[in-house]
Amino acid sequence: MSRIAPLDPPYPADVQQDFDRIMRGKPPLVLFRVMAGHPRAWEKFRGGGLLDRGPLPLRQREIVIDRTCALNGCEYEWGVHVAAFGAAAQLSEVQVRATVDGPADADCWSPAEQAMLVAVDALHARATLSDAEFAALKAHYDDDQILEIILLCGFYRTVSYLTNALAMPLEATAARFPT
Repeated sequence: MSRIAPLDPPYPADVQQDFDRIMRGKPPLVLFRVMAGHPRAWEKFRGGGLLDRGPLPLRQREIVIDRTCALNGCEYEWGVHVAAFGAAAQLSEVQVRATVDGPADADCWSPAEQAMLVAVDALHARATLSDAEFAALKAHYDDDQILEIILLCGFYRTVSYLTNALAMPLEATAARFPT
């Protein structure tokens, strides 16, 4: 069980509305139930969410999220995203595995994806990008997309902190890290 107890149903009407919109008929994730039990945290969390249709295609967004979560040892969120979006993002089994244990320049990635993964790794390791790393991103992505990549890395590092520090139990329907 999570170190902070999640909300139990029935949920307040406004929270139920949020869950319905986010989860599209599926039961809400433990993460959402924990956050929704604390109105200020829930409001800030939802405000920082980046699951809308942003400037990155689904595939690139999911690669960034999966790699960020994997680097942070966040099996909870990595597994949720692989299960919920991996197929729609057209990630192969090899690519899913590579988000956890492959180098950024693995052959399974396109040159644009390699540049993006190098940036994700750099942001995780150093919280910045070198001029060469930024230039490599700029060769494939526009400014809005680059900002989205950086924002996704930061937001999902925060999500990793939450789920790891609160010892959230893995979702039953989520994928598991490769062994």
